Amino acid sequence: MRFSFALFAPIALVAFGNAADASLNCEGLSNLAIPGVAINVAQAVPAGSFTPPGFAPIANLPPFCRVAGVIRPTADSNIQFEVWMPGSGWNGKFQGVGNGGFAGSIGFGAMASAVKQGYATASTDTGHAGGMTDATWALGHPEKVVDFGYRAIHETTEKTKAIIGEFYGQGPRRSYFSSCSNGGRQALMEAQRFPADYDGIIAGAPANFWTHLLTAALWDVQATMQDPASYIPADKAPAIESATLAACDARDGVKDGLIEDPSSCQFDPSDLLCKGPESNACLTAPQVAALKKIYSGPRNSKGGQVFPGYSVGGEAGGGGWPAWIMGAGPGKALMYAFGTQFFTNMLYNNAAWDWRTFAVDRDMKAADEKLGPVMNATDADLKKFNARGGKLILYHGWSDAAIPPVNAIRYYESVVSKMGAKNTQPFVRLYMVPGMQHCGGGPGPNSFGQAGVPLGDAQHDIAAALERWVEQGIAPESIVATRYKTGTDPASGVARTRPLCPYPEVAHWKGSGSTDDAANFECVKPSAAPSK
Repeated sequence: MRFSFALFAPIALVAFGNAADASLNCEGLSNLAIPGVAINVAQAVPAGSFTPPGFAPIANLPPFCRVAGVIRPTADSNIQFEVWMPGSGWNGKFQGVGNGGFAGSIGFGAMASAVKQGYATASTDTGHAGGMTDATWALGHPEKVVDFGYRAIHETTEKTKAIIGEFYGQGPRRSYFSSCSNGGRQALMEAQRFPADYDGIIAGAPANFWTHLLTAALWDVQATMQDPASYIPADKAPAIESATLAACDARDGVKDGLIEDPSSCQFDPSDLLCKGPESNACLTAPQVAALKKIYSGPRNSKGGQVFPGYSVGGEAGGGGWPAWIMGAGPGKALMYAFGTQFFTNMLYNNAAWDWRTFAVDRDMKAADEKLGPVMNATDADLKKFNARGGKLILYHGWSDAAIPPVNAIRYYESVVSKMGAKNTQPFVRLYMVPGMQHCGGGPGPNSFGQAGVPLGDAQHDIAAALERWVEQGIAPESIVATRYKTGTDPASGVARTRPLCPYPEVAHWKGSGSTDDAANFECVKPSAAPSK
């Protein structure tokens, strides 16, 4: 949201009376004594371009104070973190930055966006260096697993607030956290375990049921690779998507290449069975069986589902099944990497562990018992977060090929069950996004707080909607998502807009006007939306 600089001028002037004082004030933070923290860098960065360590140059930055250091809550901890604080025009707020995958690096890009908008911001590598699909650092390091699981984000948040308070003369008046995927898990972990850390939290596509999500990853790996004949190559993804759209696209009253609510779709993968020679337009019998398992989700020995399967629709495309589930070949999909890395390095501490031996009952139980308390953010009791005025927004793309979208619905419904609908509505919202893939992309409108959205536009910006909710008490209703003609580039022009409705409502076309214009849709209960 936009704020007048005059509101925070006294604070900013304390920190930056003039350029010389600014440099001295920032660099003086190198002597700040915080238990368990070593500050390695405290520098005043001038306006312009800045190149963070190991990162590409970032242009058009305002002047800011950069503090970098390490937090060591245990003897085996090495939590690297950075704090960036605007040199002038601070909006009085702190924005925490999360991590995707297995983390392993600081989110400088998100920090740059935050500091450009006037926020003080911070990020951490969560205690290790590595690529997003690499968990070899966890082998033999249980304290580093705890740092990754929940401790690093909380420690960074607490230490950052102390640094902000020292620099500006007072701490942030509001604190926000917004992230997606593993970052969505981090977001929910903060709300559940550390309810005093943030006033407002956005959890996108949360990987919060970590042990069961990665159980599902290996369920799918075995479904497609235990028998080589079952592997479904990426070239067949378009045929699968076409079949799901043919079965369910028009059920919401609009044939537009999107399935508004895939949970109501009745699609039988057997319809894709090859009637003659195999081609990319059909599936063999072993491939049909594998596809049914992917949609069904992992099952225990008694046949009970232990995690949702993937939703129909949006299977094709670069950010869909070809990347996450199929890969460029057997063993090259992203979920293969996440599943095998987790069980090998985090759970069993055995580099020789073989995914072919995986059994849902045994290995999921072991993961739940050993790492569930560290990794899973599934606690539905948010009373403490609510009591201090916290607000939580969840969102998930219906075409997510990394984390099955129904998982977000199940978590939301668990909160409603625990706290009651009347007690949940005042502080929690869930938005399901038709056609959006993992944290973005996909065939549907998928920009609702990224490039091209004016600051403070609570109708189009989910972060602005959250801040208005926290600061003005105005709860968000529908949020308009946009699909641009080219990626997330507003300059390419708007291709389509669609309202995102607070769950369980869905967007229903009013019956007249363009189906590419959000103004011609209304949010209704699913039972009120006619199907075809």
